[in-house]
Amino acid sequence: MTAFNINIVSDPICPFCYLGKRRLDRAIDVYKKTIPGGDQDTFNINWKPYYLDPTLPQGESYPVLERMAQKFGADRQEAITQHLSRMGQTEGICFSFQGKLGNTRDAHRLVQLARAKGGDVQHKLMAEMMAGYFEGKEDITSHEMLLNACEKAGLDRAEAKKWLDEGKGGDEVDEQVEWAYAKGIRGVPHFIINDRFEVGGAQEVEAFLAEFAKAKQAA
Repeated sequence: MTAFNINIVSDPICPFCYLGKRRLDRAIDVYKKTIPGGDQDTFNINWKPYYLDPTLPQGESYPVLERMAQKFGADRQEAITQHLSRMGQTEGICFSFQGKLGNTRDAHRLVQLARAKGGDVQHKLMAEMMAGYFEGKEDITSHEMLLNACEKAGLDRAEAKKWLDEGKGGDEVDEQVEWAYAKGIRGVPHFIINDRFEVGGAQEVEAFLAEFAKAKQAA
Protein backbone atom coordinates (compact mmCIF):
# COMPACT_ATOMS: atom_id res chain seq x y z
CA MET A 1 0.00 0.00 0.00
CA THR A 2 1.26 3.45 -0.93
CA ALA A 3 0.41 6.59 1.04
CA PHE A 4 0.22 9.73 -1.05
CA ASN A 5 0.58 12.95 0.91
CA ILE A 6 -0.40 15.87 -1.29
CA ASN A 7 0.20 19.49 -0.35
CA ILE A 8 -1.81 21.95 -2.43
CA VAL A 9 -0.62 25.55 -2.43
CA SER A 10 -3.68 27.54 -3.36
CA ASP A 11 -5.87 30.62 -2.95
CA PRO A 12 -9.67 30.29 -2.99
CA ILE A 13 -10.03 33.29 -5.34
CA CYS A 14 -7.89 31.58 -8.00
CA PRO A 15 -10.11 30.04 -10.72
CA PHE A 16 -7.33 27.71 -11.82
CA CYS A 17 -7.15 26.39 -8.25
CA TYR A 18 -10.81 25.40 -8.50
CA LEU A 19 -10.16 23.72 -11.84
CA GLY A 20 -7.04 22.05 -10.44
CA LYS A 21 -8.94 20.68 -7.46
CA ARG A 22 -11.55 19.11 -9.73
CA ARG A 23 -8.85 17.56 -11.91
CA LEU A 24 -6.98 16.21 -8.90
CA ASP A 25 -10.20 14.65 -7.62
CA ARG A 26 -10.77 13.01 -11.00
CA ALA A 27 -7.17 11.80 -11.15
CA ILE A 28 -7.47 10.14 -7.74
CA ASP A 29 -10.73 8.49 -8.81
CA VAL A 30 -9.18 7.22 -12.06
CA TYR A 31 -6.09 5.99 -10.18
CA LYS A 32 -8.13 4.02 -7.65
CA LYS A 33 -10.25 2.43 -10.38
CA THR A 34 -7.57 1.60 -12.95
CA ILE A 35 -4.23 1.01 -11.21
CA PRO A 36 -3.73 -2.53 -9.81
CA GLY A 37 -3.99 -2.23 -6.04
CA GLY A 38 -4.85 1.44 -6.37
CA ASP A 39 -7.99 1.08 -4.32
CA GLN A 40 -5.79 0.13 -1.35
CA ASP A 41 -3.58 3.21 -1.61
CA THR A 42 -4.38 6.28 0.48
CA PHE A 43 -4.47 9.97 -0.39
CA ASN A 44 -4.03 12.59 2.32
CA ILE A 45 -4.59 16.14 1.10
CA ASN A 46 -3.33 19.24 2.90
CA TRP A 47 -4.12 22.74 1.66
CA LYS A 48 -1.49 25.45 2.09
CA PRO A 49 -2.21 29.18 1.74
CA TYR A 50 -1.10 31.58 -0.95
CA TYR A 51 -2.12 35.14 -1.80
CA LEU A 52 -2.94 35.50 -5.47
CA ASP A 53 -3.12 39.26 -4.95
CA PRO A 54 -1.21 40.27 -1.79
CA THR A 55 -2.12 43.94 -2.38
CA LEU A 56 -5.78 43.38 -1.48
CA PRO A 57 -6.52 45.15 1.83
CA GLN A 58 -8.42 43.43 4.61
CA GLY A 59 -11.96 44.57 5.25
CA GLU A 60 -12.77 45.47 1.65
CA SER A 61 -14.20 43.52 -1.27
CA TYR A 62 -14.60 44.22 -4.97
CA PRO A 63 -16.82 42.86 -7.76
CA VAL A 64 -14.82 40.23 -9.64
CA LEU A 65 -15.40 41.63 -13.13
CA GLU A 66 -14.58 45.16 -12.00
CA ARG A 67 -11.29 44.04 -10.50
CA MET A 68 -10.41 41.97 -13.58
CA ALA A 69 -11.12 44.90 -15.88
CA GLN A 70 -8.85 47.12 -13.79
CA LYS A 71 -6.07 44.55 -13.89
CA PHE A 72 -6.29 43.28 -17.47
CA GLY A 73 -8.41 45.79 -19.40
CA ALA A 74 -11.99 45.25 -20.55
CA ASP A 75 -11.16 43.41 -23.79
CA ARG A 76 -8.76 40.96 -22.18
CA GLN A 77 -11.10 40.47 -19.24
CA GLU A 78 -13.85 39.29 -21.58
CA ALA A 79 -11.49 36.88 -23.33
CA ILE A 80 -10.31 35.48 -19.98
CA THR A 81 -13.84 34.93 -18.66
CA GLN A 82 -14.89 33.18 -21.87
CA HIS A 83 -11.83 30.92 -21.72
CA LEU A 84 -12.44 30.07 -18.07
CA SER A 85 -16.11 29.38 -18.76
CA ARG A 86 -15.18 26.85 -21.44
CA MET A 87 -12.64 25.19 -19.16
CA GLY A 88 -15.11 25.15 -16.29
CA GLN A 89 -17.76 23.39 -18.34
CA THR A 90 -15.44 20.41 -18.86
CA GLU A 91 -15.12 20.05 -15.07
CA GLY A 92 -18.76 20.66 -14.18
CA ILE A 93 -18.04 24.20 -12.96
CA CYS A 94 -20.32 27.10 -13.88
CA PHE A 95 -18.24 30.22 -13.29
CA SER A 96 -20.57 33.15 -12.57
CA PHE A 97 -17.95 35.93 -12.22
CA GLN A 98 -20.56 37.70 -10.07
CA GLY A 99 -18.90 37.20 -6.70
CA LYS A 100 -16.75 39.62 -4.75
CA LEU A 101 -13.06 39.15 -4.06
CA GLY A 102 -10.82 40.53 -1.37
CA ASN A 103 -8.10 39.58 1.07
CA THR A 104 -8.34 35.84 1.75
CA ARG A 105 -6.52 35.64 5.08
CA ASP A 106 -9.74 34.86 7.00
CA ALA A 107 -10.62 32.08 4.54
CA HIS A 108 -7.14 30.62 4.94
CA ARG A 109 -7.43 30.85 8.75
CA LEU A 110 -10.54 28.69 8.66
CA VAL A 111 -8.68 26.14 6.55
CA GLN A 112 -6.21 25.90 9.43
CA LEU A 113 -9.09 25.05 11.77
CA ALA A 114 -10.36 22.44 9.31
CA ARG A 115 -6.87 20.95 9.07
CA ALA A 116 -7.04 20.00 12.75
CA LYS A 117 -10.24 18.07 11.99
CA GLY A 118 -8.67 16.02 9.20
CA GLY A 119 -7.75 16.25 5.55
CA ASP A 120 -11.23 15.33 4.32
CA VAL A 121 -12.81 18.21 6.24
CA GLN A 122 -10.20 20.62 4.92
CA HIS A 123 -10.75 19.40 1.36
CA LYS A 124 -14.53 19.80 1.71
CA LEU A 125 -14.16 23.30 3.14
CA MET A 126 -12.04 24.48 0.22
CA ALA A 127 -14.59 22.99 -2.16
CA GLU A 128 -17.47 24.79 -0.43
CA MET A 129 -15.66 28.14 -0.29
CA MET A 130 -14.70 27.95 -3.95
CA ALA A 131 -18.19 26.86 -5.02
CA GLY A 132 -19.76 29.73 -3.11
CA TYR A 133 -17.37 32.30 -4.51
CA PHE A 134 -17.10 31.11 -8.11
CA GLU A 135 -20.58 29.69 -8.69
CA GLY A 136 -22.77 31.08 -5.91
CA LYS A 137 -21.90 34.75 -6.47
CA GLU A 138 -20.67 35.09 -2.88
CA ASP A 139 -18.22 37.50 -1.24
CA ILE A 140 -15.07 35.60 -0.22
CA THR A 141 -14.46 38.09 2.62
CA SER A 142 -17.93 37.66 4.15
CA HIS A 143 -17.81 35.87 7.49
CA GLU A 144 -21.40 34.74 6.93
CA MET A 145 -20.41 33.08 3.66
CA LEU A 146 -17.32 31.50 5.21
CA LEU A 147 -19.27 30.16 8.19
CA ASN A 148 -21.92 28.71 5.88
CA ALA A 149 -19.12 26.92 4.01
CA CYS A 150 -17.77 25.62 7.32
CA GLU A 151 -21.16 24.17 8.24
CA LYS A 152 -21.53 22.48 4.86
CA ALA A 153 -18.05 20.96 5.29
CA GLY A 154 -18.98 19.50 8.68
CA LEU A 155 -17.40 22.06 11.01
CA ASP A 156 -19.21 23.43 14.04
CA ARG A 157 -20.42 26.93 13.17
CA ALA A 158 -20.00 28.34 16.68
CA GLU A 159 -16.45 27.00 16.93
CA ALA A 160 -15.59 28.45 13.52
CA LYS A 161 -17.05 31.84 14.44
CA LYS A 162 -15.06 31.93 17.67
CA TRP A 163 -11.93 30.99 15.69
CA LEU A 164 -12.49 33.92 13.33
CA ASP A 165 -13.40 36.39 16.07
CA GLU A 166 -10.30 35.54 18.11
CA GLY A 167 -7.92 35.81 15.15
CA LYS A 168 -6.75 32.22 15.46
CA GLY A 169 -4.71 30.55 12.73
CA GLY A 170 -3.27 33.81 11.44
CA ASP A 171 0.33 33.14 12.43
CA GLU A 172 0.22 29.72 10.78
CA VAL A 173 -1.18 31.23 7.58
CA ASP A 174 1.53 33.91 7.48
CA GLU A 175 4.28 31.35 8.05
CA GLN A 176 2.99 29.02 5.33
CA VAL A 177 2.62 31.85 2.81
CA GLU A 178 6.25 32.79 3.46
CA TRP A 179 7.21 29.12 3.08
CA ALA A 180 5.61 29.07 -0.38
CA TYR A 181 7.41 32.24 -1.44
CA ALA A 182 10.72 30.89 -0.08
CA LYS A 183 10.19 27.68 -2.05
CA GLY A 184 9.97 29.76 -5.21
CA ILE A 185 6.29 29.17 -5.87
CA ARG A 186 5.05 32.10 -7.94
CA GLY A 187 1.82 30.69 -9.28
CA VAL A 188 -1.03 28.54 -8.05
CA PRO A 189 -2.30 25.91 -7.84
CA HIS A 190 0.88 24.03 -7.04
CA PHE A 191 0.70 20.37 -6.02
CA ILE A 192 3.51 18.66 -4.11
CA ILE A 193 3.28 14.87 -3.82
CA ASN A 194 5.22 13.14 -1.03
CA ASP A 195 7.51 16.20 -0.74
CA ARG A 196 9.20 15.28 -4.00
CA PHE A 197 6.97 15.17 -7.07
CA GLU A 198 5.21 18.29 -8.29
CA VAL A 199 2.44 19.40 -10.62
CA GLY A 200 2.35 23.11 -11.39
CA GLY A 201 -0.92 24.68 -12.48
CA ALA A 202 -4.31 23.17 -13.31
CA GLN A 203 -2.92 20.43 -15.51
CA GLU A 204 -4.91 17.58 -17.00
CA VAL A 205 -5.63 14.33 -15.18
CA GLU A 206 -2.81 12.57 -17.04
CA ALA A 207 -0.21 14.87 -15.47
CA PHE A 208 -1.33 13.87 -11.98
CA LEU A 209 -1.39 10.18 -12.87
CA ALA A 210 2.17 10.41 -14.17
CA GLU A 211 3.39 11.90 -10.88
CA PHE A 212 1.39 9.36 -8.86
CA ALA A 213 3.20 6.59 -10.77
CA LYS A 214 6.60 8.14 -9.99
CA ALA A 215 5.71 8.54 -6.33
CA LYS A 216 4.49 4.95 -6.07
CA GLN A 217 7.66 3.63 -7.66
CA ALA A 218 9.79 5.70 -5.28
CA ALA A 219 7.86 4.65 -2.17
